[in-house]
Amino acid sequence: MEGFLFPNSAISISDYVSSNKEFHCFASILCGIVLCRIVYKLTGQVSASCFERYGKLSTAEKVEWNNRGFSTVHAIFVAFASLYLLQSDLFKEDFQHELIVDRKSTLSDTVLGVSIGYFLSDLGMIFWNFPALGGFEYVIHHALSMFSIILSLASGKAQIYILMVLFTESTTPFVNLRWYLDTAGLKGSTLYVCNGIALFIGWLVARVLLFIFFFIHMLIHFDQVKTIFPLGFYSLLVVPPVLGTMNLFWFWKIAKGLIKTLSKAKHSHIHSQ
Repeated sequence: MEGFLFPNSAISISDYVSSNKEFHCFASILCGIVLCRIVYKLTGQVSASCFERYGKLSTAEKVEWNNRGFSTVHAIFVAFASLYLLQSDLFKEDFQHELIVDRKSTLSDTVLGVSIGYFLSDLGMIFWNFPALGGFEYVIHHALSMFSIILSLASGKAQIYILMVLFTESTTPFVNLRWYLDTAGLKGSTLYVCNGIALFIGWLVARVLLFIFFFIHMLIHFDQVKTIFPLGFYSLLVVPPVLGTMNLFWFWKIAKGLIKTLSKAKHSHIHSQ
């Protein structure tokens, strides 16, 4: 059969599939990088045309404004894609004979590849503008996320858990909107308060409760988790708890910020009466 497909070549079917997968992975990563660059430029152009405040920003603020543009687009894309995949037949219990930690698809590989492209782009910008776009906690978060995604994409293992973690990016648009409103001088607006409440609830659901579900799911399927190659197995035991701890720390800061914002809004309302 292999000779029929490749009569004048020593290439085997397994070699062809392997090389095809590598091409798909690199293409997805490159696509993620290119899309980040396009959205970065578009954010600047659209903002300059639609927001008068944008023209008054410093160069550093414009860089962060545009950076948060492609951060928001990636977050929306990966949140919807992850939710779709996690709810699909691909990861349904007992739907396939294959272990749940071994399941993957072309779409899931593409989502992981695009996310690697995003994290590479964002991490590059963080280093280039350090510490304007984020301190060491952002470097650690991005490095751990990218390391885990690369391992999963290269091996095809534990993609269900990587997609769960990627879904936590659904809170990013609220974080970015808060920064946009603050930079635009709208920190005292009703929208700022509503966004703060949405961020608190979203973070609680996507980055606290989901991580609890993550650990419970992993514990229930621990016999399958143990079949993953050693580096992947120990990464699953170490990286998620670190990210979960960071999420709890940020959640505490978000809660403090929300209480402060609501307190200011209440005092402003009382004085206006």
